[in-house]
Amino acid sequence: MSHRASPASRAEFNYFTEVTTRWGDQDPYGHVNNVVYYSYCEAAISEFLVARGTLDITGSPVIGLIVNSGCTYFSPIEFPGRIAVGVRISHLGNSSARYEVALFRGDEAHASAVAHIVYVYVERASNLSVPIPEAVRVELYSLTDEACKKTHDQEELANIN
Repeated sequence: MSHRASPASRAEFNYFTEVTTRWGDQDPYGHVNNVVYYSYCEAAISEFLVARGTLDITGSPVIGLIVNSGCTYFSPIEFPGRIAVGVRISHLGNSSARYEVALFRGDEAHASAVAHIVYVYVERASNLSVPIPEAVRVELYSLTDEACKKTHDQEELANIN
């Protein structure tokens, strides 16, 4: 018996950014080509890191390199369209992080696609694996389910008091 994955919901993510589909993103079938989904995911991750001051594209001595990725598609994304991109960390290791990234059409509650992308952190000069720098780790931790639960619990306590 095969197991079919279910689309993620918005409630599973606490960081979102938005991208707009472009005419050139379409394939001959009239929907966004599957390889373009990865560019949306990578853009959302990079935007998060740059906005948090943990990635200088040309100068950071430690960078994350993609070593593994995959995507499950549930429904097509088309041009023109707005895409809400949800990002979370499902595993934060010593030198690697596994991102889960979901693409939501417009205001839809369930994802059109869910990707996983594993980054390994390396020293830029040597390309050798190194521990995730502490400043980066703090920001990545904020995307974990554990951090989201703590934030949610603190908000509930504040509402009670």
